[in-house]
Amino acid sequence: MAESDNYRKGTEMRASLMGEKFAADMNKSVYDDPMMQKFGDYAREAVFGMLWSRPGLDLKTKTLICVISDTAQARWPELAIHLRMARRQGWTEDELSEALMHLCGYIGLPSVREALLTAKEVFEELRKEG
Repeated sequence: MAESDNYRKGTEMRASLMGEKFAADMNKSVYDDPMMQKFGDYAREAVFGMLWSRPGLDLKTKTLICVISDTAQARWPELAIHLRMARRQGWTEDELSEALMHLCGYIGLPSVREALLTAKEVFEELRKEG
C-alpha cells in the first residue's frame, strides 16, 4: 500500500495510543501475513489516521468510549487493547473499573464480569511493564 498522509498520521497515532513497542509487537504477531496486513493497513489509514485524528473529542474520552463499546459488544481482545490505550491516556485503574461497574445495570453482570477479568489481566501486564 502506498503510504498516504492518513496512513502516516495513523501510524503515529496508533503508536502513540498503544505504545511503540506494543504496536510493533502487534505488527509482528497479528499483522504478519498478507491478509491481516491488508486489514492492518486499512485500520491504520481509516481508523487511526482519520477517525482518531478528528477534532471534537480528546483522546482520553475516545478511549473510554471504546472501552464501553467493547464491553457492551463482548469484544474481549479489543477491550484489552483499548484498556491499554485508556491507561496511556490517563485513566486510572479505579476510574476504568468504576466505568465498567456502572455498566452492570445497563448491559448485565456477565459482560461486566468478563470485562473486569480482562482489565485485571491488562492492568497486571502494564504494572509488570512499568
